[in-house]
Amino acid sequence: MDPLITGLQAIVGARYCLTEPDALAPFQTDWRNMYRGRARAVALPETVEQVQAIVRLARQQRAPIVPQGGNTGLSGGATPDDSGSAIVLSLKRLNRVRAIDPLNNSMVAEAGCILADLQQTASNADRLFPLSLSAEGTCQIGGNLATNAGGINVLRFGNARDLCLGLEVVLPDGTLISHLDALRKDNTGYDLKQMFIGSEGTLGVITAAALKLFPRPVKRATAIVALTDLDVAPALLARCRAGLADQLVSFELLPRFGIELGRRFVPGLTWPLQALPDWSILIEANTSSASFDLRAAMEQTLASALEAGEIADAAVAGSEAQSLAMWRLREGIVEGQHQSGANIKHDVSVPVAKVPAFMKAGFDAVLSALP
Repeated sequence: MDPLITGLQAIVGARYCLTEPDALAPFQTDWRNMYRGRARAVALPETVEQVQAIVRLARQQRAPIVPQGGNTGLSGGATPDDSGSAIVLSLKRLNRVRAIDPLNNSMVAEAGCILADLQQTASNADRLFPLSLSAEGTCQIGGNLATNAGGINVLRFGNARDLCLGLEVVLPDGTLISHLDALRKDNTGYDLKQMFIGSEGTLGVITAAALKLFPRPVKRATAIVALTDLDVAPALLARCRAGLADQLVSFELLPRFGIELGRRFVPGLTWPLQALPDWSILIEANTSSASFDLRAAMEQTLASALEAGEIADAAVAGSEAQSLAMWRLREGIVEGQHQSGANIKHDVSVPVAKVPAFMKAGFDAVLSALP
């Protein structure tokens, strides 16, 4: 009997040490089925102590570990190689919210908590956890932090690292680092959590996190606008930030090709403008103030953009259903890529003012490479 498998079974139980091909299969490929590997076993611990024991055992047996959250990544970072020597360490059973403190606007959650569940937990406490992305119904907060996820609200609330107050991490020798105090003004010593956020599990296994919460929004305004030219996008962003009293949360660039792709593969997508331009922007703002007229601010801002020649047309959602329909267009781009087997959407970061030049250079490079 393989001593590694025997050891894993002793730690998590035979039921949660997967070795059969059918059981291993979902853990050995990524969401897009672009990357495939072979795992020696999949271990599903339920406690931090079990994670520590697995890491110590793997070190003793010289077995690589691939930490895996919701397995929704697009770059293969959670997929084992094809050597068949690695353990996939799935955190899906570490899924408890350990504490929530509405007055301190914080909560402590284990790494396997699904992002959408954390959003709902915060909402139940009349608070907002603003991290939001396409895979939120499946992805886990540990993976979000390990990849420093951005999502659709990054403009106002920042990346995952900006939403993290503290971490609990198991190091490669099984040592536990635990700093889950939800202290905002912490000016003592080194900020060790930043070493692990964005490290893709290479320095340790995140097992829990203290997270920032915010007042729950009571109003939102959503719009889709047609740009007159890609070059005006940065100026429009600046206008929206000022005109919406810094309540802007999302400013998503939508290319014609992406919308057409989504409409080809995703039923029920409707375009709200008269024409489909080369470039559009999906804009959303929200506020926790019942007295702030957010819709009026959106309409006034877009009217000034129209007068300045930055946009050619605009549609402002008049209901929650219309707002959701606009967002389905954006999410349809992602689903369309999945259905077509291609990927044209990448998290590339450049200074805002350089986005138009970067996009044009990218298009030119792709088109010049075509036969």
